[in-house]
Amino acid sequence: MKIRIITDSASDILRPHRPEVTVLPMTVTFGGRQFLDGVDLTHRQFYEKLIEGEDLPTTSQINPAAFEDAFRGALEAGETPVAVVLSSRLSGTYQSACIAAEAFPGRAFVVDSENAAIGERILVERALELLDRGLDAGAIAAQLETEKRDIRLVALLDTLEYLKRGGRIPASVALVGGLLAIKPVVAVQNGEVALLGKARGSKNGNNLLVREIEKTNGVDFSRPYRLGYTGLDDSLLQKYIGDSRTLWAGHTDALPICTVGGTIGTHVGPGAVAVAFFQRPAADTKML
Repeated sequence: MKIRIITDSASDILRPHRPEVTVLPMTVTFGGRQFLDGVDLTHRQFYEKLIEGEDLPTTSQINPAAFEDAFRGALEAGETPVAVVLSSRLSGTYQSACIAAEAFPGRAFVVDSENAAIGERILVERALELLDRGLDAGAIAAQLETEKRDIRLVALLDTLEYLKRGGRIPASVALVGGLLAIKPVVAVQNGEVALLGKARGSKNGNNLLVREIEKTNGVDFSRPYRLGYTGLDDSLLQKYIGDSRTLWAGHTDALPICTVGGTIGTHVGPGAVAVAFFQRPAADTKML
């Protein structure tokens, strides 16, 4: 039986994408008007609205009915669905997918990525690699459950303003951070966003980001990896790439780059740069 990989738009996978992939859109609401992420609201349009607007948008999880329709459509087409979704600690989307899968016992598989944005995306890309190797749906889901523990997502934020606007930090902290040009470095750990450190200025921030990557077992270049950025241009990301060239030299001729959409962009704002990769597995970890 063929396999259908289903994910949500928080994975930042935009068209064109592989025909085996279905991306279900999250809902983004600006001032009472709803948009389907990546369908009638591009990443660029999202940041234009975010920068111009005074109020933060809100994002809504995908409901069980959308997943049930996607699962049923795949099965009726002779495909076994494997859903790879946004961390259950960040959204109820995983729960929606699980509820939908109950209607198809043993025939639909759901994987909590325990990640977001490009961290979720590289797990989807890994699913496609396993599909290409001929694994069946159950084996793909099981392997993803194992390998997702190797994913590391770290990001450097350009501003504290959007964390303040979202009520995640006090206004006084954001003010001081802005005056001191504080650049926070964050990561997704155990499915949640964690603050790793703060640096003054983008150069020090880039150095801190590099050091956090170096603390891992190292980038496994045999599995998917990706760089992403928020905002309307990639100038800050290109600066980071220049500052971190030793991480990539000799391993790749071109770094895969994409934009980070509204699910994460709502909270971090423009000017953030992110790196997602599988770290090299421990010696006792089985990897296909």
